[in-house]
Amino acid sequence: GLLLADTYHFTNQTPASEILERASDAMQEYLLENWAKREPGLPYEAPVEVLTMASIIEKESGRESDRRTISQVFHNRLQRNMRLQTDPTVIYAIGDEFDGDIRSRDLRMDSPFNTYKIKGLPPTAIALPSFDSLLAAAQPTSGDYLYFVARGDGTSQFSRTLGEHNAAVRKFLLQGTKLN
Repeated sequence: GLLLADTYHFTNQTPASEILERASDAMQEYLLENWAKREPGLPYEAPVEVLTMASIIEKESGRESDRRTISQVFHNRLQRNMRLQTDPTVIYAIGDEFDGDIRSRDLRMDSPFNTYKIKGLPPTAIALPSFDSLLAAAQPTSGDYLYFVARGDGTSQFSRTLGEHNAAVRKFLLQGTKLN
Protein backbone atom coordinates (compact mmCIF):
# COMPACT_ATOMS: atom_id res chain seq x y z
CA GLY A 1 0.00 0.00 0.00
CA LEU A 2 2.98 2.33 0.11
CA LEU A 3 3.01 3.06 -3.63
CA LEU A 4 0.62 5.53 -5.24
CA ALA A 5 -1.23 3.97 -8.15
CA ASP A 6 -1.03 6.59 -10.86
CA THR A 7 0.32 7.12 -14.36
CA TYR A 8 4.06 7.79 -14.44
CA HIS A 9 6.27 8.43 -17.45
CA PHE A 10 9.72 6.86 -17.64
CA THR A 11 12.21 5.88 -20.29
CA ASN A 12 12.75 2.19 -20.90
CA GLN A 13 16.18 2.49 -19.25
CA THR A 14 14.82 3.73 -15.91
CA PRO A 15 15.92 1.46 -13.05
CA ALA A 16 13.09 -0.27 -11.15
CA SER A 17 14.36 1.28 -7.91
CA GLU A 18 13.75 4.78 -9.33
CA ILE A 19 10.21 3.84 -10.38
CA LEU A 20 9.43 2.45 -6.93
CA GLU A 21 10.96 5.46 -5.21
CA ARG A 22 8.89 7.85 -7.31
CA ALA A 23 5.64 5.98 -6.58
CA SER A 24 6.53 5.84 -2.87
CA ASP A 25 7.35 9.57 -2.75
CA ALA A 26 4.08 10.33 -4.56
CA MET A 27 2.13 8.31 -1.96
CA GLN A 28 3.85 10.15 0.90
CA GLU A 29 3.03 13.50 -0.70
CA TYR A 30 -0.59 12.50 -1.35
CA LEU A 31 -0.99 11.19 2.22
CA LEU A 32 0.30 14.48 3.64
CA GLU A 33 -2.15 16.41 1.44
CA ASN A 34 -5.04 14.25 2.67
CA TRP A 35 -3.78 14.50 6.24
CA ALA A 36 -3.97 18.29 6.02
CA LYS A 37 -7.54 18.09 4.62
CA ARG A 38 -8.85 15.39 6.97
CA GLU A 39 -12.05 15.91 8.89
CA PRO A 40 -11.45 17.06 12.45
CA GLY A 41 -11.83 14.50 15.22
CA LEU A 42 -10.84 11.41 13.26
CA PRO A 43 -9.08 8.80 15.40
CA TYR A 44 -5.74 8.92 13.57
CA GLU A 45 -2.37 9.63 15.10
CA ALA A 46 -0.36 9.69 11.86
CA PRO A 47 -0.88 9.89 8.08
CA VAL A 48 0.05 6.21 7.66
CA GLU A 49 -3.16 5.34 9.51
CA VAL A 50 -5.12 7.07 6.74
CA LEU A 51 -3.37 4.74 4.33
CA THR A 52 -4.24 1.68 6.42
CA MET A 53 -7.91 2.71 6.64
CA ALA A 54 -8.00 3.49 2.90
CA SER A 55 -6.67 0.03 2.10
CA ILE A 56 -9.50 -1.58 4.09
CA ILE A 57 -12.10 0.64 2.43
CA GLU A 58 -10.63 -0.28 -0.97
CA LYS A 59 -11.11 -3.98 -0.32
CA GLU A 60 -14.62 -3.50 1.08
CA SER A 61 -16.16 -1.86 -1.97
CA GLY A 62 -15.51 -1.28 -5.61
CA ARG A 63 -18.32 1.26 -5.60
CA GLU A 64 -17.04 4.82 -5.25
CA SER A 65 -20.45 5.99 -4.00
CA ASP A 66 -20.24 3.70 -0.93
CA ARG A 67 -16.67 4.34 0.15
CA ARG A 68 -17.17 7.48 2.24
CA THR A 69 -20.11 5.84 4.06
CA ILE A 70 -18.07 2.68 4.69
CA SER A 71 -15.43 5.02 6.12
CA GLN A 72 -18.13 6.55 8.34
CA VAL A 73 -19.00 3.08 9.69
CA PHE A 74 -15.38 2.29 10.52
CA HIS A 75 -14.74 5.67 12.13
CA ASN A 76 -17.90 5.39 14.22
CA ARG A 77 -16.79 1.96 15.39
CA LEU A 78 -13.31 3.22 16.28
CA GLN A 79 -14.76 6.17 18.19
CA ARG A 80 -16.99 3.78 20.18
CA ASN A 81 -14.07 1.42 20.90
CA MET A 82 -15.71 -1.29 18.79
CA ARG A 83 -13.81 -3.74 16.65
CA LEU A 84 -13.83 -3.04 12.91
CA GLN A 85 -14.80 -6.66 12.16
CA THR A 86 -14.01 -6.43 8.47
CA ASP A 87 -13.56 -9.53 6.33
CA PRO A 88 -10.75 -8.19 4.09
CA THR A 89 -8.39 -7.97 7.08
CA VAL A 90 -9.10 -11.60 7.93
CA ILE A 91 -8.52 -12.62 4.32
CA TYR A 92 -5.21 -10.73 4.40
CA ALA A 93 -4.25 -12.57 7.60
CA ILE A 94 -5.12 -15.96 6.04
CA GLY A 95 -2.92 -15.14 3.07
CA ASP A 96 -2.31 -17.70 0.33
CA GLU A 97 -4.32 -20.30 2.22
CA PHE A 98 -7.56 -18.37 1.66
CA ASP A 99 -9.89 -20.52 -0.44
CA GLY A 100 -12.76 -18.08 -0.92
CA ASP A 101 -14.63 -18.85 2.31
CA ILE A 102 -14.17 -17.31 5.74
CA ARG A 103 -14.90 -19.81 8.49
CA SER A 104 -15.63 -19.17 12.16
CA ARG A 105 -12.14 -20.49 13.04
CA ASP A 106 -10.70 -17.77 10.78
CA LEU A 107 -12.50 -15.11 12.81
CA ARG A 108 -10.82 -16.48 15.96
CA MET A 109 -7.33 -16.64 14.44
CA ASP A 110 -4.60 -14.83 16.36
CA SER A 111 -3.21 -12.17 14.02
CA PRO A 112 -2.62 -8.43 14.34
CA PHE A 113 -4.65 -8.17 11.10
CA ASN A 114 -7.73 -9.98 12.42
CA THR A 115 -10.05 -7.08 13.18
CA TYR A 116 -12.60 -9.51 14.63
CA LYS A 117 -10.17 -9.99 17.54
CA ILE A 118 -8.17 -6.76 17.74
CA LYS A 119 -9.47 -3.28 18.39
CA GLY A 120 -8.25 -0.48 16.18
CA LEU A 121 -6.49 -0.61 12.86
CA PRO A 122 -4.20 -3.42 11.75
CA PRO A 123 -0.47 -2.61 11.77
CA THR A 124 -0.16 -1.89 8.04
CA ALA A 125 -2.15 -1.43 4.86
CA ILE A 126 -3.68 -4.60 3.39
CA ALA A 127 -3.94 -3.38 -0.21
CA LEU A 128 -3.04 -0.60 -2.61
CA PRO A 129 -5.82 2.00 -2.18
CA SER A 130 -7.30 4.16 -4.91
CA PHE A 131 -7.52 7.93 -4.78
CA ASP A 132 -11.22 7.53 -3.87
CA SER A 133 -10.44 5.30 -0.90
CA LEU A 134 -7.70 7.64 0.35
CA LEU A 135 -10.15 10.54 0.20
CA ALA A 136 -12.85 8.49 1.93
CA ALA A 137 -10.46 7.57 4.76
CA ALA A 138 -9.69 11.24 5.38
CA GLN A 139 -13.19 12.59 4.73
CA PRO A 140 -15.92 10.13 5.73
CA THR A 141 -19.54 11.13 5.44
CA SER A 142 -21.10 12.27 8.68
CA GLY A 143 -23.77 10.11 10.26
CA ASP A 144 -24.40 7.35 12.73
CA TYR A 145 -24.11 4.13 10.73
CA LEU A 146 -22.35 1.28 12.54
CA TYR A 147 -22.95 -1.66 10.17
CA PHE A 148 -23.14 -2.61 6.53
CA VAL A 149 -23.73 -5.68 4.42
CA ALA A 150 -23.08 -6.28 0.73
CA ARG A 151 -26.28 -6.34 -1.30
CA GLY A 152 -24.82 -8.55 -3.99
CA ASP A 153 -24.93 -5.89 -6.72
CA GLY A 154 -21.74 -4.09 -5.72
CA THR A 155 -23.48 -1.73 -3.29
CA SER A 156 -23.91 -1.92 0.48
CA GLN A 157 -26.87 -1.67 2.83
CA PHE A 158 -26.04 0.53 5.82
CA SER A 159 -27.63 0.19 9.27
CA ARG A 160 -27.61 2.17 12.50
CA THR A 161 -28.57 -0.61 14.89
CA LEU A 162 -27.65 -4.24 15.28
CA GLY A 163 -31.31 -5.18 14.78
CA GLU A 164 -31.45 -3.34 11.43
CA HIS A 165 -28.17 -4.93 10.44
CA ASN A 166 -29.28 -8.45 11.35
CA ALA A 167 -32.44 -7.98 9.26
CA ALA A 168 -30.33 -6.78 6.31
CA VAL A 169 -27.96 -9.73 6.71
CA ARG A 170 -30.89 -12.15 6.65
CA LYS A 171 -32.30 -10.46 3.56
CA PHE A 172 -29.08 -10.31 1.57
CA LEU A 173 -27.55 -13.59 2.74
CA LEU A 174 -30.65 -15.32 1.42
CA GLN A 175 -29.59 -13.89 -1.94
CA GLY A 176 -26.13 -15.42 -1.54
CA THR A 177 -24.12 -12.34 -0.55
CA LYS A 178 -21.52 -12.15 2.22
CA LEU A 179 -21.54 -10.24 5.48
CA ASN A 180 -19.15 -7.29 5.91
